[in-house]
Order: sequence, then C-alpha cells, then structure tokens
Amino acid sequence: MNPDTNFSDLGISPAILNVLEKLSFKTPTPIQAKAIPAAIEGKDLMGIAQTGTGKTLAFGIPMVQFALKGAGKGLIVLPTRELALQVFEALSKIGSSLGLKCAVLIGGEKIQRQIRTLRQNPHIIIGTPGRIIDHLGQKTLQLDKSKMLVLDEADRMLDMGFAPQLKKILECIPKERQTMLFSATMPEAIIRIAKSYMQLPVRVEIAPPGTAVKKITQELFFVSKQDKPRLLDKILNEYRGSVLIFIRTKYGVKKIVKAIRGFGHSAAEIHSNRSLNQRREALEGFKNGKYRVLVATDIAARGIDVQGITLVLNYDLPTNAQDYVHRIGRTGRAGEPGHAIAFATPEQKRDVREIEQLMRMTLSQSKLPELPPAKTPHFDQPNQSRGRRQGSSFHGRNSSSRSRRTSRGGRSRRATR
Repeated sequence: MNPDTNFSDLGISPAILNVLEKLSFKTPTPIQAKAIPAAIEGKDLMGIAQTGTGKTLAFGIPMVQFALKGAGKGLIVLPTRELALQVFEALSKIGSSLGLKCAVLIGGEKIQRQIRTLRQNPHIIIGTPGRIIDHLGQKTLQLDKSKMLVLDEADRMLDMGFAPQLKKILECIPKERQTMLFSATMPEAIIRIAKSYMQLPVRVEIAPPGTAVKKITQELFFVSKQDKPRLLDKILNEYRGSVLIFIRTKYGVKKIVKAIRGFGHSAAEIHSNRSLNQRREALEGFKNGKYRVLVATDIAARGIDVQGITLVLNYDLPTNAQDYVHRIGRTGRAGEPGHAIAFATPEQKRDVREIEQLMRMTLSQSKLPELPPAKTPHFDQPNQSRGRRQGSSFHGRNSSSRSRRTSRGGRSRRATR
C-alpha cells in the first residue's frame, strides 16, 4: 500500500469522508485500501486478513455508501452476537448522521422488538445465521431487496456448524447481487462457497492465514495443570492493565473467575451460558475498566474489539490451532504493540507444534518462575488433554519477550500507558 494513501483516494463519497474525518479516521489500513475501491465498483470480493486489521470498515464503508444511494438493501451475516453488535456500532457511527438505519437480528433478545425494528424498513440488516433463519421462517424478514451481501468471519461460521443456515440464506436473496466474503483463513469449504455463489471475485489477501500481528510478542510456559493457578496469580501481579484470558470450557471459566477474584482482581466472564445482557455488561465493564480481567471461551476469540488490552493469556490452549491466532489478535490492535502468553502442559507439545507450524514460527519458551503459595483452595478443571494427540518433543528457545517485563520493577513498559 502506498503510505500516502488516504480515504479520499478510495472512491468514497464526500458525505462519508466528512464523517470519517470527524471520527479521526485518516489513513486506511491495508485491507481497507485494497478492498474499498473494488467493493465500491460493485465487484464480488474475497478478503483474507488476520484479525485486528480493520475488516469491518473495509466492507462497512462500501455498504453504507451503497445503501444510502438507494440501490438496494444490505445484509451482513456474522457468527456471534458480539460481532454483530460491534459491526452495528461501527456502521452506526458512520451512517447515523446521514440517515442510515440498521437492524440487528441476534439470539438472546426478544424477537418482537426486532420485528418492530424491521417494520421501520432498515437499510442494512446485521445478524447471526440462526436468528435470521428464525425471522425468515416467521415471514417477518424478506431478503428479496438485499442487493449487497457480506459474510464476515466466514471460516468461523463454518466451524460453528452454520453451513446449512448459510445455504438457506443464500438461496433467499437475489442472484443478481454483490457478495463480499471476509475470512481470516481460506479452507476448502470457503473456496466452494466462492465458486458457487460469487461472480469472478476479486481476491484481496493482506497476510497468509495463520499470520499474527507483527507487533504482538509471544511467550510460552510449559506448566503442570495443578500449577497453572499459581502461575496465573504471578503473571496478573506482574502485568498492569487489562488482561483477556481464554479458557476452553464454560465450567473452567467460572472456576478461573472465582480464583482471580480470590487473588484480589476484578473479573468478569463471557461464554454461551451467559445471557446477552450479562455478556454486554461484562464486555462494557471490561472496556471502561470496571473489570480488569475478562475470562472467556472461544466465543469471544473474534468477538471482542477492545483497544489497549495489555495481555492475552491462553490459560488453556485452543482445540484448533487457528483459534490461537484469533485469540492473540485481541491485543496489539490498531497498530499498537501487544503481548500474548500461553500455558501448555508437558503433554501438549504436539499441540504447540501445530500452532508453530500454522504460524511458521517458534514460540518463545520461558523458564517457569518461582511460584507464589496458593491463595485459594485447589480446584480442578476437566481434563483438557482428553482426546488430544500426544507426540514429539518441543525445542523452545529462551524468550526475548520477557525483557518487556523487566523495567519498572518487573512490570511491562506497555502496562504503564
């Protein structure tokens, strides 16, 4: 991308440019600079970019411009409630002053309220597959005027089993339309969708699948399951600022939140058993500093867009190596530096190797420090290695990233911001 490129070079209408200027959006990210001109020209588009690269505005700006022209309605399909709400917020910031109306269709909210919003004839509908199908079944939603479609986080939707719903949605919208598909990875299933439902799509790829943001430093600890809580306690005391922790199970989240509060830190939880209002409150509390620590399952790996997260901690390694990339992408947002730590048990060396192979790098292994005495009664989590493969040895290297935490009495430089 030309470093001198700005939004005014991308074919964006003057009215939207004025809004972007007021919002202090000055320089487009690489995915925005490449995707926006093609999308505004009406081309089908496949955007492949890692998390945290500005994909929302890459499809959001063209869709707002398209909808405000009166050329047709827009439909954005996403895998999670949190992502849908964040896209709604982003598009509302751009289009609300220009008269844009959006509707959000997600589970966890009363469907009658959504029906009332749909009756207001919104320009853009943003929703999760299941709730969109609910409205189609009740005939409270018609997609015959949807002339621009965006499938965001398409790989995640397929991972979550939404393929049948996506197929039904695609069959309900006009064949003469513009389709944009955004994904962090490009598995064969995504390629099949592109071949079946898109017309000569332009492919925009910013980074190879599995690539992490360059400014994120990474650190790995091999630690026994029973010592994980004590290592967590030590790390939370070493790092200031907000910390996002990923756990594999809902049961594990509740146990870890209880332990963290016992360590003396404020913490909230997000997982599928929490209501939409509870998840909103946890996320807002994390954003505004009410909660220092947010503990989540992978439902939040691509559903949290919070600036200034100091540390992402993989308390449990993810089931899928690709989810590791999405998790750590929650730090180092918008060009800022970030840090990620992973805990792995000695039996998970093969899992570590899978992550390293995907990312084409070796994770920096740090020596296990002297751990503090336990502050809370011992608690067990479900056996996270059950059903997992075990195998070859891991050859780590001494971590250079830990030097980030040696200044200011062992705390990170980033934590003082």
